[in-house]
Formats: sequence, C-alpha cells, structure tokens
Amino acid sequence: MTTCTTVGLVTGWLKQQRFNFDFVKHERYKETSCYTFPLRINLKPFCEQCELDDMEYTYDLFSVIIHQGGCYGGHYHVYIKDVDHLGNWQFPEEKSQLDVNLKDLQTEEEISDPLVVLKAILLQEENNLISVDQLGQKLLKKIGVSWNKKYRKQHGPLRKFLQLHSQVFLLSSDESTVSLLKNPPLQAKADFHRNDRHIFQMRPSKPLGSDDSTSCPHWFDINDSRVQPIKEKDIEKQFQGKESAYMLFYRKSRLQRPPEARANPRYRVPCHLLNEMDEANIELQTKRAEYDSANNNIELHLHLGPQYHFFNGALHPLVSRSECVWDLTFDKRKTLGDLRQSTFQLLEFWEGDMVLSVAKLVPAGLHLYQTLDGDELTLCEIEIADGEDIFVWNGVEVGGVQIQTGVDCEPLLLNVLHLETGTAGEKCQQLTESPHVFPSNAELGTVFTALAIPAGTIFISDAEPTGQEGWTAVPREDLKKTFRQQGLRDGSSLLVRDAAADESSLLPKQEKWINRMNEIDCLEVKNLCQLDSEEEQVKIPATANTVVSDIRIKAIKEFKLMKELAENSCLRPISRNGRLLHPVPDSYTLKEAELKRGSLLGLCLGKAPTSSELFLFFATGSNIQPGTEMEIIVEETVSVSECLKIMLEKSGLSGDTWHLRKMDWCYEAGEPLCEQDATLKELKICSGDTLLLIEGKLPPPGFLKVPIWWYQLQDPAGHWASHQDQTTCTPAGRLCRAAPSQGAPGGGPPGEPLLYLGDVEIADVASLADLKSQAMTLPSLSEFGAPSPAFLRAWTVENTRLGRLLRADRQQLRDYRLGQRPAVCLEPLQEEEHLGPQDILLRTQVRIPGERAYGPATDLVWDTARGWTASSLRQKVADLCSLPVEKIEIAKYFPEKFEWLPISSWNQQITKRKKKKQQDNLQGAPYYLKDGDIIGIKNLLVDEDDDFSTVRDDIGKENQKQRAVGRKKSREVSRVQSSDTFPSPETPARPRGPEASLSIHVGSFR
Repeated sequence: MTTCTTVGLVTGWLKQQRFNFDFVKHERYKETSCYTFPLRINLKPFCEQCELDDMEYTYDLFSVIIHQGGCYGGHYHVYIKDVDHLGNWQFPEEKSQLDVNLKDLQTEEEISDPLVVLKAILLQEENNLISVDQLGQKLLKKIGVSWNKKYRKQHGPLRKFLQLHSQVFLLSSDESTVSLLKNPPLQAKADFHRNDRHIFQMRPSKPLGSDDSTSCPHWFDINDSRVQPIKEKDIEKQFQGKESAYMLFYRKSRLQRPPEARANPRYRVPCHLLNEMDEANIELQTKRAEYDSANNNIELHLHLGPQYHFFNGALHPLVSRSECVWDLTFDKRKTLGDLRQSTFQLLEFWEGDMVLSVAKLVPAGLHLYQTLDGDELTLCEIEIADGEDIFVWNGVEVGGVQIQTGVDCEPLLLNVLHLETGTAGEKCQQLTESPHVFPSNAELGTVFTALAIPAGTIFISDAEPTGQEGWTAVPREDLKKTFRQQGLRDGSSLLVRDAAADESSLLPKQEKWINRMNEIDCLEVKNLCQLDSEEEQVKIPATANTVVSDIRIKAIKEFKLMKELAENSCLRPISRNGRLLHPVPDSYTLKEAELKRGSLLGLCLGKAPTSSELFLFFATGSNIQPGTEMEIIVEETVSVSECLKIMLEKSGLSGDTWHLRKMDWCYEAGEPLCEQDATLKELKICSGDTLLLIEGKLPPPGFLKVPIWWYQLQDPAGHWASHQDQTTCTPAGRLCRAAPSQGAPGGGPPGEPLLYLGDVEIADVASLADLKSQAMTLPSLSEFGAPSPAFLRAWTVENTRLGRLLRADRQQLRDYRLGQRPAVCLEPLQEEEHLGPQDILLRTQVRIPGERAYGPATDLVWDTARGWTASSLRQKVADLCSLPVEKIEIAKYFPEKFEWLPISSWNQQITKRKKKKQQDNLQGAPYYLKDGDIIGIKNLLVDEDDDFSTVRDDIGKENQKQRAVGRKKSREVSRVQSSDTFPSPETPARPRGPEASLSIHVGSFR
C-alpha cells in the first residue's frame, strides 16, 4: 500500500496499489487478495511534531472509491459517509448470527461470496468446529459445487483462503480443523515496517438506533444514477476480490461541520448549480408524473344502470351512448373503495346503494359478470384492466327486471331456422331465419317455448369433412342439457322442425339431416325487361351451387321471351323497398352471390358485369333521393381520375373542379377519394357502391377547405345591424336562413341568418387565430369592418345553424376535429373576449310583458367552475337583470321542438347511503345546456303568466303536425307499393313489436 498524506491538513487520501505487473507472463493483473483498512487511523507515528494531543493526529474514513472488474477495464462506484445527516434510511431488522442458514442464501450474489457460505456452514456445527476436509464436503453438499470449481480460480485453495481470513477463522496448529472466532476483531494487514498496532485502530460502530450528533454510521453507495444506503460493516466486503477498494479518503476526527449544514443538502452549493439542480428535479418530477400516469392510469367506462333496460335477454341503452356511458380515468393502485367514492362524487344524482359489476359487450347486448367486492383491495389486485366496462346499479334489478350475473348465464345470440310449410301444390317450402337470445345455462328445450311450438325436433349445424354444412339431430333426452353443454356459441345455427310437420320435408339418415335447402329450393324472378309476357313473376327451382346464368335462362323460358335476351339481359336483386340492386355476375353461384332462398330477382335488359368489372351507382351533389342515381360499369383497375371523367361525360358535366366522394351507410356523402391515381380496387370500391360527384376541387393533403359564414345580428325592429337589406346581397355572399323547424323565439324572422362569405384554404396545423386572420382577407368580410381577429367569435356550422363554440385561438384546427366538410361561422364582437374552459356562453332574452314575444338577445357568460347548478345560473341571470332571484323565472328553449323547459330551483335530495345533499346538473338530462343555448327570462314583478311560448312556437308546432301527417301518409303509400311488389295474399302481416330507441356509434368506414 502506498501512502500520500500531509500532516496538518484536515483531509488526506490513501491509494491501494491494486494493479501490478507479472514479469514472468509479461502482462498486467489486478491484485484481488485481502487488504484490510481501518475506519479510524492515527498518524502520530508518522509526524515529526508529536507533542500535541492524539486526537489531533486521528483521522476518520469518510469515502471509499471502489473498482469493479479487471486491470484492462471495469467500473467505479463510491461509498460516501453521511456526514451531514442527509439520508433518512430505514434498514430492515437483521437476523442474529445464530439464525444464519444456507436456506437464506438464495441469491447468486450471496452464494458467490465464499466467506458468507463458510460461516453459515460452521454456524450449523457443534461448537462451530469442523475438520477442513469435512468443510469441503459439506460445501459440495450444500451448494452442489466443489470449492475447486466454484472459488479456487479467484480465491485460491481452501486452506489458503482460511489462512488469509484469520480475523474470522481459526485454524489448528496442524491445519486439520477450523473454527469460528467468537468475537473476531477487524484488524488491518500491515504492509508497513513499523508497528501497526499504534497506527491503525478500528472505531467500533454504534447501533443504528443510537443518536450521536458528532458521528453518523450511515453511508451512501453512489453507483451512477443509483443511490442506496449501506452500513459500515458493508465496507469489509471491499477488502478483497474483483470488486475491492481502490482509493480511501480520511478527514480529521475533530473536524466539526457547521450546525446549518446538518440535514441541509443545499449548504454552500453555488447558486447556478442550485438552479440547475432545481430545473433538473422539476423535469424529473414531470417525467415521473407522466410515466406514472402512463403506467398506472386506466380508462374505465361506467355504464349507468338507470339508463339501461333489459330487452331480448341482455341489457340495452335507453338513450345514446354518450348519455349512458361515462368515461373515467382512474389510478389502478387505488382501492375499490376509492373507485366507489369517486363514482358517487361523479354521479351526484345517484340515490341508494351502489354496486359495481364488470360488464362485457356480447353480440346479444351488455352482460354482467363479476360483482366487485372488497373495498380494501386495489384495482390491480382485483385485475381490472384498461378499458374495462363497469356497470353501476343497485345489484338487484334494472328497470324492474331482476338481472342474472356471471359467466354461467351469459346470453347467446343464435340463428333459429324454422321450416314453414305452405299450401298444397307449392313447389318449395319457405324457411324463415330469425335471431333469438337464450341464456347459456338454459335448457335446449326452451327453443320450443320461444317459437310457440309444443314439441318437435332440433337440429344443430355442424361442418362435414366435405366442407358442406350438415345438421345433427338432438336426441330427445339431450333436450334437458344446456346450450353450453351442447357446445353452442354466438352465431350458431339451430333448425327446428315441428312435430306435426311433414316427415318427407326432413330426411334423417343416421342422425344426419340432409338439408333440402342445399338440394332444391326456389327463387322468384320478376320480368322488368319492359316486354310483354304471359306471367310477371315466376319461381325457379335452384340449389346453393346453381349458377346465376342458368337461373336467368330458365326465367327467360318461363316468361316465353325472345331468345335474344339470353345475350343481353341480367338478374338484379330487388330490395324490400323495391329498389334495384347491382346485377349479379353470370358466373357466380347462389352461394357466392350471397342470395338467400326465396330472394326476389329482376330480369333486366343489359349485360351483367364480369368478375373484373364493377357496377357503380353515382349521382351529382350530396343531397340526393333514393332511386335517382345513375349507373355505370367500369373495370376495377380504372383510376379515380378516369372514373371521374367517365361519370362527368355520362352526366353531361364539364370542368375540372369536381371530385368524388363515397356514400356512407347513412346515405350521406362520406370521405373524398383523395388519391387520384389509385385504382378503385386499391380503394376497396365494390360493386353496388354509390359515388357522389361533388363540385369543388379537393385541397392538397394536410389542408382544409373551410366555408366561412357571417352571423348577421338583428336589432329589435327586425333590421340587420350592418346592412339595410341583406336579401339583395352582393354576388360574393348569400344569405342562408334555417328551416322553419329551427326557428328562434325572438320577434324576427325564424332561424339564424348566416351570410356566406367565401371559402378559405388553410393548413390543418394552423391555429384558429390564423383562420380568422385569413378570413378577414375575404372581400365580403371587409364590408363589415371587423377591427382585428380578436373581435371575432368562431362557431361551427351544423345544418345551417350555429354548432360548437371554438374558444381557444392558439389551438390547431385539427385538434377541433372539424370533420371532412368543415364550416365556420364568424360573429362580430364589441370588445375582445377571453372565455375560460369553464365559461359557458348563453343567449338571454327577456319576455315582453303582456305579449307573447321576447326582446333582443344578450350574451351571458356563466362561469361553471362551482358547478352546473340551477341556483347558480338563476343567480347569474338575476344579477344581469338587476332583479331579485326569487322574482325571475328562466327556461331553456328547444328550437327543434318549439318548446320551453323551465329551469327551476330543484329541491335538494338526500341520498340514503351517503346522507349527502344532491345538486342538480344542467349539463345532463333533461337540459343538456351548452354554448349558444337560448335562455328566456320572465320578470315576475310585471308578468305572472306561467307560459313561456310565443306565437311563432304555436305556428311551428302546427307545421310539425302537418308534416308528421304527411310522412304517415307517405309511409302508407310506400307500404301499399311494397305489398304490390311482394304479393303474399295467403300470408297475413306479422304484428310489429314495440318500437325501441337505437343508438349507433359510427366511426370512419373505409
């Protein structure tokens, strides 16, 4: 060991010469043998001036630099003494030496330390004494590896290792036996020529619980970004081995730290380093919060029980999904009790007990599985996953119907086929297919009850080795088995035969039923060739593998038409409402064409498309009526631009300002076909799809073409604020008023007058302020004299009415999710407006006393930070009108219904379980208050009438009634025409079931 100390200094350091050179092998090596060092060192024997007190020459160890690895590479980390008491360490209680056992040596790190293993073996022996040979045998028995294979290469022979650790082990004089020292002192192996007994003195460590203000037994182990506590005795592990002490640092024992440095990590640290450290800590906390949120927050979908009803074997929503399902972000480390408490706070209207159950959407509807119990358990422990559906109810019934929960009663949606025999002389029998829902734990025989059949035979669909569909008859004794035991799943098919049916209709052979649908059935073909024929509709026998061309030829023969039609005709399915669908290729079979038995086909003029061609419908504009589309046949490899050119030529249009859009299932214009060079096949355009010719060029990718409208205000006299007469506006703008059904309650014209200014093409990454600035460059807007974009309020336009309020000027347009066809309306302001996220903009109108009319609208900004309560809104309106709150009545106007809904101060309710006052929420049902809603105000001091309606409301309701009568008559006419298209005099009309609301969440279909 080399020394480098300076007497008189407060600190000093010692460097252990761990790296050496082998002159025989001519290579460097690291010395891994044992070199002990003290925690306290006395340097008085080394000093020339030694007349001072011994404590002046005493130094304490406070840091150890440790090297891990070999002489050609490795890793450094450091032990540092907690001098300023900065740590708050909590150490687990240690076991006494008598409790040490090899069973505790479970980690590889502990087994790799031979000192710990040998001590554990000796502690199990009587008097801690054993022969060296037996020690090697017990080592092999305990760890499964001999000393020579495990430790010899690094630590040398066993006897040499025991000799080097004489402070722990005591060898006999002949080195045949070894024992443990009862109180082994920690001595330093001296490499000095002087007497080391006066140089090194180990300072005994005090117990962890002792409170010593001048010393601290706690140490840090700083290893890159990892900092962990260690104890003084852990320093002994660095005496030897590949990971051992490399440099030691000592400081004077009498050196005292200032009191202000105790437990103060910022003591005498430069300000610039403190600022840098604070910034790094803030960034670290932010990243930890983001990481914690990303890894521990889960999304839960809360299904509200009062918004559901039990129908057809499963739970179904009564209203839209946005009203019956609430999304909740929750920390999965919290308990179920915390989730229940948060749900109570979220659902302020809830009364009575609350039970949370795990739900799952199945084909039949929503089903409840596990009821969550154990409020002390965390969501991780009860295995709640991200995106889990949680049903909130009272645990007993929903809508007055008791609900069965669990996987055993999971509802199954089955396709039930029932053979209905017709009158004698018919060529085929009608097979009806209908969906039915059954609990999976119900008996199979309940199918007869559902179909009102006293008895019969049930056949289950199965797949035969030939690939065809076969049917297996269920034995009568198996009818008492459950659907689950029979192996039925969602979508399985059952065929039910009535016991009174003709036995020849079903031919059971060895428990297999040969499906007569696959052998013989019939299709109905109607003559639509506009040629005279003896019959207008015929039945053609066919099988599932019959080719469409064969059916077409048979129909021509049955109709006794000209043979020339065999080369210039096609079959087109006819829908229930009498609409002709796309032709079926002649090469298709009935199975490939997906035609059901008993389908109605129309024999039409014109060739059917081949398998590589597409039959498309197309129309001009987005507002089309069914049946007005044009037809075209193109190759599936044609590009979008070529298809657009063909459609323009056929419709007699010209110009290059057109684009194509695909009609969605709602019969509305969907997404545009932006890739002009892509083929129809690549865009997944199929036969029967409808394309729309829309005027206007598509903006480049990443840009939006936004129509800009102007919200034209009115004065009380009914005149426009900016122009005397907007009905004769300039060509650049046009006035658009809403339909009468969207009327406003004021004294002016119905609807909201919107003036069209022009289109703005802007990038979707631009902000709302950029859109306003670009809109101000339109020539039509310059006439209104808006001073700056800050004096403009932006709304979305939905059905010629104001929609959502766009309030954040710095937010990007794509974050607003304006859709494929965005439209923005600008409203002028008298002063700059800064709406917060909790502010709601309402239109207030004061009722004129003695008249059924209202005054001009006034904007009201209502801060909902303290809640969406009726009392808060009433107080805000009273302050606006300078009236006592008890002397006003307010109501929300629903223009689509021409109705007013009074907003009264509800009586506060008391829940049975929480004993907490319940407040009303105007954001939910039945008000659904939002930006732009109209609030009528009545002054009770001069007007005590309870009616809020106006004369225009009476006219609007009368018009609605007339339109409803007209729609009813139109439906009756359509029903008569449909019955003429599908004549069935022998079959009475089936009674219609009660109507139920249906809510479908529609995404983006491609």
